[in-house]
Amino acid sequence: MDILPRPLDPIWSIKLKLGILMVGSGAAGMTVFIIGIGWLPPWTTGTAVVLALLTSQVLAHGMTSPLREMTAAARAMARGDYTRRVRASSRDEVGTLAAAFNQMAGDLAEADRRRRELIANVSHELRTPITALQGVLENIVDGVAEPDLPTLRVALVQTERLGHLVADLLDLSRLDAGVLPLRREDVDVAEFLDEVIQQASVTAAGAGRDVRFEVRQHAAPLTVQADPRRLHQVFANLLDNAARHSPPGGTVLVTAGQVGDELRFDVTDEGEGIPERLRPEVFERFTRGDRTGDGGTGLGLAIAHWVVELHGGRIAVADRPLVDSGTPDAPGPPVGCQIRVSLPMVAPIPSGPALLREHKNG
Repeated sequence: MDILPRPLDPIWSIKLKLGILMVGSGAAGMTVFIIGIGWLPPWTTGTAVVLALLTSQVLAHGMTSPLREMTAAARAMARGDYTRRVRASSRDEVGTLAAAFNQMAGDLAEADRRRRELIANVSHELRTPITALQGVLENIVDGVAEPDLPTLRVALVQTERLGHLVADLLDLSRLDAGVLPLRREDVDVAEFLDEVIQQASVTAAGAGRDVRFEVRQHAAPLTVQADPRRLHQVFANLLDNAARHSPPGGTVLVTAGQVGDELRFDVTDEGEGIPERLRPEVFERFTRGDRTGDGGTGLGLAIAHWVVELHGGRIAVADRPLVDSGTPDAPGPPVGCQIRVSLPMVAPIPSGPALLREHKNG
Protein backbone atom coordinates (compact mmCIF):
# COMPACT_ATOMS: atom_id res chain seq x y z
CA MET A 1 0.00 0.00 0.00
CA ASP A 2 1.24 3.48 -0.93
CA ILE A 3 1.47 5.46 2.35
CA LEU A 4 3.46 8.41 1.00
CA PRO A 5 1.65 11.78 1.01
CA ARG A 6 0.07 13.08 -2.19
CA PRO A 7 -0.11 16.86 -1.83
CA LEU A 8 -0.92 17.46 -5.51
CA ASP A 9 -3.98 15.16 -5.68
CA PRO A 10 -6.45 18.09 -5.49
CA ILE A 11 -4.96 19.60 -8.67
CA TRP A 12 -7.11 18.66 -11.68
CA SER A 13 -4.45 18.95 -14.42
CA ILE A 14 -1.25 16.94 -14.82
CA LYS A 15 0.34 19.82 -16.73
CA LEU A 16 -0.41 22.14 -13.85
CA LYS A 17 1.03 19.59 -11.45
CA LEU A 18 4.22 19.46 -13.51
CA GLY A 19 4.39 23.26 -13.48
CA ILE A 20 3.97 23.34 -9.73
CA LEU A 21 6.58 20.60 -9.44
CA MET A 22 9.10 22.60 -11.44
CA VAL A 23 8.37 25.83 -9.60
CA GLY A 24 8.52 24.07 -6.25
CA SER A 25 11.80 22.40 -7.14
CA GLY A 26 13.19 25.67 -8.40
CA ALA A 27 12.01 27.48 -5.29
CA ALA A 28 13.73 24.90 -3.09
CA GLY A 29 16.94 25.38 -5.09
CA MET A 30 16.67 29.15 -4.90
CA THR A 31 16.10 28.97 -1.15
CA VAL A 32 19.33 27.06 -0.76
CA PHE A 33 21.00 29.59 -3.07
CA ILE A 34 19.75 32.54 -0.99
CA ILE A 35 20.83 30.89 2.22
CA GLY A 36 24.25 30.23 0.73
CA ILE A 37 25.05 33.66 -0.80
CA GLY A 38 22.47 35.91 0.85
CA TRP A 39 20.88 37.43 -2.25
CA LEU A 40 19.05 36.57 -5.50
CA PRO A 41 18.69 38.61 -8.71
CA PRO A 42 14.94 39.53 -8.92
CA TRP A 43 14.62 39.83 -12.70
CA THR A 44 16.48 36.62 -13.29
CA THR A 45 14.25 34.85 -10.78
CA GLY A 46 10.99 36.04 -12.35
CA THR A 47 12.18 35.22 -15.85
CA ALA A 48 13.26 31.72 -14.77
CA VAL A 49 9.88 31.04 -13.14
CA VAL A 50 7.88 32.14 -16.20
CA LEU A 51 10.14 30.23 -18.57
CA ALA A 52 9.87 27.09 -16.41
CA LEU A 53 6.07 27.27 -16.44
CA LEU A 54 5.90 27.74 -20.22
CA THR A 55 8.37 24.94 -20.85
CA SER A 56 6.46 22.55 -18.57
CA GLN A 57 3.17 23.29 -20.36
CA VAL A 58 4.68 22.67 -23.81
CA LEU A 59 6.50 19.49 -22.83
CA ALA A 60 3.61 18.11 -20.80
CA HIS A 61 1.20 18.35 -23.72
CA GLY A 62 2.62 15.21 -25.33
CA MET A 63 2.58 13.46 -21.96
CA THR A 64 -1.06 14.13 -21.19
CA SER A 65 -2.67 13.82 -24.63
CA PRO A 66 -2.84 9.98 -24.42
CA LEU A 67 -4.68 10.32 -21.13
CA ARG A 68 -7.21 12.68 -22.69
CA GLU A 69 -7.61 10.28 -25.63
CA MET A 70 -8.18 7.39 -23.21
CA THR A 71 -10.85 9.39 -21.41
CA ALA A 72 -12.65 10.11 -24.69
CA ALA A 73 -12.30 6.46 -25.81
CA ALA A 74 -13.62 5.16 -22.47
CA ARG A 75 -16.69 7.41 -22.80
CA ALA A 76 -17.20 6.13 -26.35
CA MET A 77 -17.00 2.53 -25.07
CA ALA A 78 -19.71 3.32 -22.54
CA ARG A 79 -21.91 4.15 -25.55
CA GLY A 80 -20.99 0.89 -27.30
CA ASP A 81 -18.29 2.22 -29.64
CA TYR A 82 -15.19 0.02 -29.38
CA THR A 83 -13.40 1.39 -32.45
CA ARG A 84 -11.55 4.22 -30.71
CA ARG A 85 -7.82 3.74 -30.16
CA VAL A 86 -5.12 5.77 -28.40
CA ARG A 87 -1.86 6.86 -29.99
CA ALA A 88 0.80 4.98 -28.03
CA SER A 89 4.08 6.37 -29.32
CA SER A 90 5.88 7.13 -26.05
CA ARG A 91 7.97 4.56 -24.20
CA ASP A 92 7.18 5.67 -20.65
CA GLU A 93 4.49 4.50 -18.24
CA VAL A 94 1.81 6.52 -20.06
CA GLY A 95 2.74 4.84 -23.35
CA THR A 96 2.57 1.42 -21.69
CA LEU A 97 -0.83 2.32 -20.29
CA ALA A 98 -2.01 3.48 -23.73
CA ALA A 99 -0.85 0.20 -25.32
CA ALA A 100 -2.64 -1.81 -22.63
CA PHE A 101 -5.74 0.30 -23.16
CA ASN A 102 -5.69 -0.41 -26.91
CA GLN A 103 -5.32 -4.13 -26.19
CA MET A 104 -8.27 -4.00 -23.81
CA ALA A 105 -10.34 -2.10 -26.38
CA GLY A 106 -9.56 -4.74 -29.00
CA ASP A 107 -10.50 -7.56 -26.62
CA LEU A 108 -13.77 -5.83 -25.73
CA ALA A 109 -14.56 -5.27 -29.40
CA GLU A 110 -13.94 -8.97 -30.13
CA ALA A 111 -16.06 -10.03 -27.15
CA ASP A 112 -18.87 -7.74 -28.27
CA ARG A 113 -18.67 -9.14 -31.79
CA ARG A 114 -18.84 -12.71 -30.50
CA ARG A 115 -21.76 -11.81 -28.25
CA ARG A 116 -23.70 -10.34 -31.15
CA GLU A 117 -22.91 -13.35 -33.33
CA LEU A 118 -23.97 -15.72 -30.55
CA ILE A 119 -27.30 -13.93 -30.11
CA ALA A 120 -27.92 -13.94 -33.86
CA ASN A 121 -26.96 -17.60 -34.25
CA VAL A 122 -28.99 -18.75 -31.25
CA SER A 123 -32.00 -16.81 -32.50
CA HIS A 124 -31.67 -18.42 -35.91
CA GLU A 125 -31.17 -21.92 -34.49
CA LEU A 126 -34.17 -21.56 -32.19
CA ARG A 127 -36.40 -20.11 -34.89
CA THR A 128 -35.94 -23.05 -37.28
CA PRO A 129 -37.31 -25.87 -35.08
CA ILE A 130 -39.90 -23.60 -33.48
CA THR A 131 -41.24 -22.63 -36.92
CA ALA A 132 -41.35 -26.26 -38.02
CA LEU A 133 -43.04 -27.36 -34.81
CA GLN A 134 -45.53 -24.52 -35.04
CA GLY A 135 -46.36 -25.50 -38.62
CA VAL A 136 -47.01 -29.11 -37.64
CA LEU A 137 -49.27 -28.11 -34.74
CA GLU A 138 -51.17 -25.56 -36.84
CA ASN A 139 -51.82 -28.20 -39.50
CA ILE A 140 -53.17 -30.57 -36.85
CA VAL A 141 -55.37 -27.89 -35.27
CA ASP A 142 -56.70 -26.71 -38.65
CA GLY A 143 -57.44 -30.26 -39.74
CA VAL A 144 -54.99 -30.18 -42.62
CA ALA A 145 -52.96 -33.04 -41.10
CA GLU A 146 -54.00 -35.92 -38.91
CA PRO A 147 -52.28 -36.49 -35.55
CA ASP A 148 -50.93 -39.79 -36.78
CA LEU A 149 -47.60 -41.37 -35.96
CA PRO A 150 -45.52 -39.81 -38.83
CA THR A 151 -46.81 -36.31 -38.04
CA LEU A 152 -46.13 -36.69 -34.34
CA ARG A 153 -42.67 -38.06 -35.15
CA VAL A 154 -41.87 -34.84 -37.05
CA ALA A 155 -42.96 -32.80 -34.05
CA LEU A 156 -40.87 -35.00 -31.75
CA VAL A 157 -37.75 -34.55 -33.91
CA GLN A 158 -38.08 -30.77 -33.77
CA THR A 159 -38.68 -30.88 -30.01
CA GLU A 160 -35.58 -33.05 -29.55
CA ARG A 161 -33.58 -30.59 -31.62
CA LEU A 162 -34.69 -27.79 -29.33
CA GLY A 163 -33.72 -29.85 -26.31
CA HIS A 164 -30.26 -30.58 -27.73
CA LEU A 165 -29.68 -26.92 -28.51
CA VAL A 166 -30.68 -25.79 -25.03
CA ALA A 167 -28.49 -28.48 -23.42
CA ASP A 168 -25.53 -27.47 -25.59
CA LEU A 169 -25.99 -23.80 -24.70
CA LEU A 170 -26.10 -24.65 -21.00
CA ASP A 171 -22.89 -26.65 -21.33
CA LEU A 172 -21.21 -23.77 -23.13
CA SER A 173 -22.27 -21.32 -20.43
CA ARG A 174 -20.75 -23.60 -17.78
CA LEU A 175 -17.58 -23.92 -19.83
CA ASP A 176 -17.28 -20.15 -20.24
CA ALA A 177 -17.81 -19.69 -16.51
CA GLY A 178 -15.18 -22.31 -15.71
CA VAL A 179 -17.55 -24.34 -13.54
CA LEU A 180 -17.83 -27.48 -15.64
CA PRO A 181 -17.21 -30.25 -13.10
CA LEU A 182 -14.69 -32.99 -13.80
CA ARG A 183 -15.03 -36.21 -11.83
CA ARG A 184 -12.04 -38.25 -12.92
CA GLU A 185 -11.79 -41.99 -12.50
CA ASP A 186 -10.04 -44.89 -14.18
CA VAL A 187 -11.95 -45.58 -17.40
CA ASP A 188 -11.60 -48.90 -19.20
CA VAL A 189 -11.25 -47.87 -22.84
CA ALA A 190 -12.71 -51.06 -24.34
CA GLU A 191 -15.86 -50.95 -22.20
CA PHE A 192 -16.21 -47.22 -22.72
CA LEU A 193 -16.00 -47.47 -26.53
CA ASP A 194 -18.44 -50.39 -26.62
CA GLU A 195 -20.99 -48.33 -24.70
CA VAL A 196 -20.44 -45.23 -26.85
CA ILE A 197 -20.71 -47.21 -30.10
CA GLN A 198 -23.88 -48.95 -28.94
CA GLN A 199 -25.59 -45.66 -28.12
CA ALA A 200 -24.35 -44.06 -31.35
CA SER A 201 -25.79 -46.98 -33.34
CA VAL A 202 -29.18 -46.55 -31.68
CA THR A 203 -29.13 -42.81 -32.32
CA ALA A 204 -28.17 -43.26 -35.98
CA ALA A 205 -30.85 -45.90 -36.51
CA GLY A 206 -33.47 -43.65 -34.90
CA ALA A 207 -32.48 -40.85 -37.27
CA GLY A 208 -32.72 -43.15 -40.29
CA ARG A 209 -29.00 -43.17 -41.07
CA ASP A 210 -27.59 -46.30 -42.68
CA VAL A 211 -24.17 -46.18 -41.03
CA ARG A 212 -22.04 -48.93 -39.52
CA PHE A 213 -19.70 -48.31 -36.57
CA GLU A 214 -16.47 -50.21 -36.10
CA VAL A 215 -13.89 -50.16 -33.28
CA ARG A 216 -10.23 -51.09 -33.48
CA GLN A 217 -7.84 -50.90 -30.57
CA HIS A 218 -4.67 -52.45 -29.23
CA ALA A 219 -4.95 -55.94 -27.77
CA ALA A 220 -3.49 -54.78 -24.45
CA PRO A 221 -6.01 -53.37 -21.95
CA LEU A 222 -6.07 -49.57 -21.93
CA THR A 223 -7.23 -47.25 -19.15
CA VAL A 224 -7.33 -43.48 -18.90
CA GLN A 225 -8.03 -41.15 -15.99
CA ALA A 226 -10.96 -39.07 -17.17
CA ASP A 227 -14.53 -38.03 -16.44
CA PRO A 228 -16.54 -40.78 -18.19
CA ARG A 229 -19.66 -38.65 -18.50
CA ARG A 230 -17.85 -35.73 -20.12
CA LEU A 231 -15.74 -38.06 -22.25
CA HIS A 232 -18.92 -39.75 -23.44
CA GLN A 233 -20.18 -36.29 -24.40
CA VAL A 234 -17.11 -35.79 -26.58
CA PHE A 235 -17.44 -39.07 -28.46
CA ALA A 236 -21.21 -38.82 -28.75
CA ASN A 237 -20.72 -35.52 -30.58
CA LEU A 238 -17.90 -36.88 -32.73
CA LEU A 239 -19.78 -40.05 -33.71
CA ASP A 240 -23.01 -38.19 -34.39
CA ASN A 241 -21.10 -35.71 -36.55
CA ALA A 242 -19.36 -38.56 -38.41
CA ALA A 243 -22.62 -40.46 -38.96
CA ARG A 244 -24.34 -37.30 -40.15
CA HIS A 245 -21.74 -36.73 -42.87
CA SER A 246 -21.21 -40.34 -43.92
CA PRO A 247 -22.80 -41.70 -47.11
CA PRO A 248 -25.51 -44.39 -46.92
CA GLY A 249 -23.90 -47.71 -46.12
CA GLY A 250 -20.71 -45.99 -44.95
CA THR A 251 -18.54 -46.95 -42.00
CA VAL A 252 -17.44 -44.84 -39.07
CA LEU A 253 -14.17 -46.21 -37.71
CA VAL A 254 -12.97 -45.56 -34.15
CA THR A 255 -9.39 -46.49 -33.30
CA ALA A 256 -7.66 -46.29 -29.92
CA GLY A 257 -4.06 -46.85 -28.98
CA GLN A 258 -1.29 -45.67 -26.71
CA VAL A 259 1.32 -43.31 -28.13
CA GLY A 260 3.97 -42.51 -25.51
CA ASP A 261 2.21 -41.33 -22.37
CA GLU A 262 -0.92 -40.38 -24.31
CA LEU A 263 -4.01 -42.25 -25.40
CA ARG A 264 -4.89 -41.45 -29.00
CA PHE A 265 -8.39 -41.82 -30.47
CA ASP A 266 -9.21 -41.39 -34.16
CA VAL A 267 -12.78 -41.06 -35.41
CA THR A 268 -12.88 -41.47 -39.20
CA ASP A 269 -15.86 -41.33 -41.55
CA GLU A 270 -16.22 -41.85 -45.29
CA GLY A 271 -17.85 -38.53 -46.09
CA GLU A 272 -16.63 -35.62 -48.15
CA GLY A 273 -14.14 -34.48 -45.53
CA ILE A 274 -13.31 -30.99 -44.27
CA PRO A 275 -11.53 -28.62 -46.66
CA GLU A 276 -8.12 -27.38 -45.56
CA ARG A 277 -9.33 -23.77 -45.34
CA LEU A 278 -12.08 -24.66 -42.86
CA ARG A 279 -10.03 -26.79 -40.48
CA PRO A 280 -8.80 -23.94 -38.21
CA GLU A 281 -12.37 -22.85 -37.44
CA VAL A 282 -14.17 -26.19 -37.36
CA PHE A 283 -14.18 -26.23 -33.53
CA GLU A 284 -15.68 -22.76 -33.21
CA ARG A 285 -19.27 -22.28 -32.17
CA PHE A 286 -22.00 -22.57 -34.80
CA THR A 287 -19.46 -23.60 -37.44
CA ARG A 288 -20.81 -26.17 -39.87
CA GLY A 289 -18.73 -25.40 -42.93
CA ASP A 290 -20.69 -25.42 -46.17
CA ARG A 291 -23.53 -27.50 -44.68
CA THR A 292 -26.31 -25.57 -42.99
CA GLY A 293 -29.25 -27.95 -43.25
CA ASP A 294 -27.87 -31.14 -41.71
CA GLY A 295 -29.88 -30.82 -38.49
CA GLY A 296 -26.91 -30.14 -36.22
CA THR A 297 -26.66 -27.23 -33.83
CA GLY A 298 -23.10 -26.26 -34.73
CA LEU A 299 -22.06 -26.59 -31.08
CA GLY A 300 -21.01 -30.24 -30.77
CA LEU A 301 -17.40 -29.87 -31.89
CA ALA A 302 -16.99 -26.68 -29.85
CA ILE A 303 -18.10 -28.53 -26.72
CA ALA A 304 -15.83 -31.47 -27.55
CA HIS A 305 -12.90 -29.08 -27.91
CA TRP A 306 -13.55 -27.51 -24.51
CA VAL A 307 -13.98 -30.83 -22.72
CA VAL A 308 -10.80 -32.32 -24.22
CA GLU A 309 -8.82 -29.22 -23.18
CA LEU A 310 -10.22 -29.50 -19.65
CA HIS A 311 -8.77 -33.00 -19.54
CA GLY A 312 -5.38 -31.62 -20.58
CA GLY A 313 -5.62 -33.15 -24.05
CA ARG A 314 -5.79 -32.02 -27.67
CA ILE A 315 -8.33 -32.40 -30.46
CA ALA A 316 -7.75 -31.57 -34.11
CA VAL A 317 -8.60 -32.53 -37.67
CA ALA A 318 -5.95 -35.01 -38.78
CA ASP A 319 -4.83 -35.66 -42.32
CA ARG A 320 -7.39 -37.74 -44.13
CA PRO A 321 -6.57 -41.45 -44.62
CA LEU A 322 -5.63 -42.82 -48.02
CA VAL A 323 -7.82 -45.27 -49.88
CA ASP A 324 -6.13 -48.58 -50.66
CA SER A 325 -6.13 -48.86 -54.45
CA GLY A 326 -4.67 -52.36 -54.45
CA THR A 327 -1.08 -51.35 -55.16
CA PRO A 328 1.22 -50.34 -52.30
CA ASP A 329 3.01 -47.77 -54.43
CA ALA A 330 -0.15 -46.10 -55.70
CA PRO A 331 -2.56 -45.28 -52.89
CA GLY A 332 -5.85 -43.70 -53.82
CA PRO A 333 -7.03 -40.19 -53.02
CA PRO A 334 -7.79 -39.30 -49.38
CA VAL A 335 -11.44 -39.61 -48.36
CA GLY A 336 -13.47 -38.86 -45.30
CA CYS A 337 -12.71 -36.83 -42.23
CA GLN A 338 -10.50 -37.91 -39.34
CA ILE A 339 -10.79 -36.25 -35.93
CA ARG A 340 -7.95 -37.06 -33.55
CA VAL A 341 -8.27 -36.84 -29.76
CA SER A 342 -5.15 -37.16 -27.61
CA LEU A 343 -5.58 -37.53 -23.84
CA PRO A 344 -2.93 -37.99 -21.13
CA MET A 345 -3.06 -41.48 -19.66
CA VAL A 346 -2.68 -40.02 -16.16
CA ALA A 347 -4.53 -36.87 -15.14
CA PRO A 348 -2.18 -33.85 -15.02
CA ILE A 349 -1.76 -31.99 -11.73
CA PRO A 350 -4.39 -29.20 -11.84
CA SER A 351 -3.42 -25.58 -11.27
CA GLY A 352 -5.22 -22.25 -11.27
CA PRO A 353 -8.88 -22.48 -12.37
CA ALA A 354 -8.48 -26.20 -13.05
CA LEU A 355 -7.37 -26.68 -9.44
CA LEU A 356 -10.53 -24.90 -8.29
CA ARG A 357 -12.67 -27.21 -10.40
CA GLU A 358 -10.94 -30.31 -9.07
CA HIS A 359 -11.30 -28.99 -5.51
CA LYS A 360 -15.03 -28.54 -6.01
CA ASN A 361 -15.28 -32.11 -7.20
CA GLY A 362 -13.52 -33.42 -4.09
